[in-house]
Amino acid sequence: MNEFTLKVTGMDCPNCAQTVENGVKQLTGIEQCELNFTTEKLRVAGTAEYTAVVEKVRALGYDVAEPSDIATPPASPLSFWQFMWQQTETRFALLGAILILPGLLFTELGGFEHPLIHALSILAMLSAGWPIARSAWRALTVAHEVTINVLMSVAAVGAVLIGAYTEAGLVMVLFAIGESLEGYSAERARYAIRSLMSVVPQQAQRLEQDGTAVTLPVADLRVGDVVLVKPGASIPMDGCVRAGASAVNQAAITGESQLISKEQGDEVFASSLNGEGVLEIEVTRLAENNTISRLIRLVEEAQERRAPSQRFVDQFAKYYTPAVMVLAFLVAVVPPLFFGQPWLDTAVPTNGWLYRGLALLVVACPCALVISTPVSIVSAMANGAKNGVLFKGGVYLEQLAQIKAVAFDKTGTLTLGQPQVVRVQSALCATSTDTAVLERCVACDELVAWTAAVEARSEHPLAAALLQEAATRQVAQPTAGVTAVHALPGRGIAGQVHGRDLLIGSHRYFDEMVGHDTAVCDAARAEAQAGRTPLMVSRDGAYWGTISVADTVRPSSAEAISQLKTAGIQHIVMLTGDEKTVAQRIAAELGVTDVRAELLPEDKMTAVAELQQKFGAVAMVGDGINDAPALATANLGIAIGGAHGTGQAMETADITLMSDDLRQLPFAYRLSRATMRTIGVNVGLSIGIKLLFMGLVVAGVGTMWMAVLADVGTSLLVTLNGLRLLRF
Repeated sequence: MNEFTLKVTGMDCPNCAQTVENGVKQLTGIEQCELNFTTEKLRVAGTAEYTAVVEKVRALGYDVAEPSDIATPPASPLSFWQFMWQQTETRFALLGAILILPGLLFTELGGFEHPLIHALSILAMLSAGWPIARSAWRALTVAHEVTINVLMSVAAVGAVLIGAYTEAGLVMVLFAIGESLEGYSAERARYAIRSLMSVVPQQAQRLEQDGTAVTLPVADLRVGDVVLVKPGASIPMDGCVRAGASAVNQAAITGESQLISKEQGDEVFASSLNGEGVLEIEVTRLAENNTISRLIRLVEEAQERRAPSQRFVDQFAKYYTPAVMVLAFLVAVVPPLFFGQPWLDTAVPTNGWLYRGLALLVVACPCALVISTPVSIVSAMANGAKNGVLFKGGVYLEQLAQIKAVAFDKTGTLTLGQPQVVRVQSALCATSTDTAVLERCVACDELVAWTAAVEARSEHPLAAALLQEAATRQVAQPTAGVTAVHALPGRGIAGQVHGRDLLIGSHRYFDEMVGHDTAVCDAARAEAQAGRTPLMVSRDGAYWGTISVADTVRPSSAEAISQLKTAGIQHIVMLTGDEKTVAQRIAAELGVTDVRAELLPEDKMTAVAELQQKFGAVAMVGDGINDAPALATANLGIAIGGAHGTGQAMETADITLMSDDLRQLPFAYRLSRATMRTIGVNVGLSIGIKLLFMGLVVAGVGTMWMAVLADVGTSLLVTLNGLRLLRF
């Protein structure tokens, strides 16, 4: 069994992809074959040889890119005229456009006919139409199917046979240019995804042991190497800052618009843009495994998961084209045979039913319909990726628009998941000293400094909060005089600072060991009821003060929830294992519509199932790991912070918010809704305009060139409408 992937070039619309796919499937030994028009990737599995598949693709009139071309990052996108001029077929189409001008001006508009003008029209048809006719012949003889090119070729030849020379030339010229425009638009959409690669630097400066910097390809870097990143340069690899400090623009990964401060010990991502400082970065991941590489790979794979609307349109088009051939034959034959209508009318060609049948072939071309959905899906996913939202497939992009309720995990999702000091109260200070208050007293600063000095010897999660508070207050810790530090499991930590005994413990432990008045007890209970953890401190056996620690709400949470409600999602539920009092306090602060507390992981899964029964489609937002059962139960699993950690969230969630900014979620929801509206408009335009011109053709009012102009115009209209999502 062989499995390989090819990049097929030369496709102008999804019908081309269908032709290649059907042709390759006819090879002996093909077990599985799927070609995605957007990514141009043909995935093949079976016993057929690689060379046989390549020969089949080329026999169908398309080409296969060399592996070196696939790996090369794309240059700037070509202009339309550059795109037209780089291919022989499109050059001939431009030549045909010049040759058809006399027929258009003198015959179609002026009513003047001349053999020389007819000859130029036929030359225009041959110049623009030979690639179309060749493709039609290959589709019939190699793939054994009726394609759009077959319809156009039959219509053009038929027009010549009945003497409509200018129309025959116009049909081929307009169709050829229209196909080129579709190909150009599709290439712009592909570039939106491939351009993610362009932000990845290809070279890096590795620091050697003697301090010199050596320039080498990024692919040659290994884990543990140290690279030098100068101001304004791109960071070449995922890594950890070993020396230096700077502000980094990591919008290419997380979609965050603001600069992020980085200093020693902080994580950085490949393709981030360094600010004004010089950084020394230790490489933590190889090039093929870094965050931007995983992002590009997952986005490309996502494009190959066709959305339900796209699968429906593809299936519809599969039967649509042969049905049109039958309908056109009936239109051309039935009225003359059974109702005495003219088959040919040399005076007024549009009165002849053969002409009307041929024109029907042209107007019924399904190009606009089949391109209407994929261009919208890929544009939306490209926009999402640029703004830090990774959709794992078009199906999830569509499902997000149908969500009726959102369930949020609390810890690490709505909150930071990291304890922080929220209040400091020294026994020597009579005023409130919440950390939000800018004015601080010396007594409280000293309490924080001494407490942090002892906690610096601890690995407890709360110790990090106290150390961070000391750094924020910029108080000097008496580290030189700290001795005899030892943990009191389940109770606290003790030590000596400059020979004085210091004890940091829970309220319960202080009730047993350290005397304090009832006002202190009441204050500690109030802090606990508010969802905070009071850490009580004594010095030389006497109560010295209380430092309260709590998990704080993300700065973006309240705004994100408000935006979700504005966007149309009214049912927002918070799921947590915390006590009800803590959960209700945070729920009131954020404005969620419902809260369910004291839940185990399996309880969260049950809660999501109940929400589905009550509201319908439900999305679950979590960190992608701890809430796995609930994420799997929900209609959509949404993970936050996908750019951090091991990338597990990127690989497992249906949708990943690359940063920790929850405001990316309402953006993703609005983008999803806009995508579904765009697809609806595109499909409606495609079918509506087709039906209108079909009616005009059957009534004898429409002409062939009007029909193909309508088809090309509709294709461009729906393509441009879909591309608008790139800038949503």
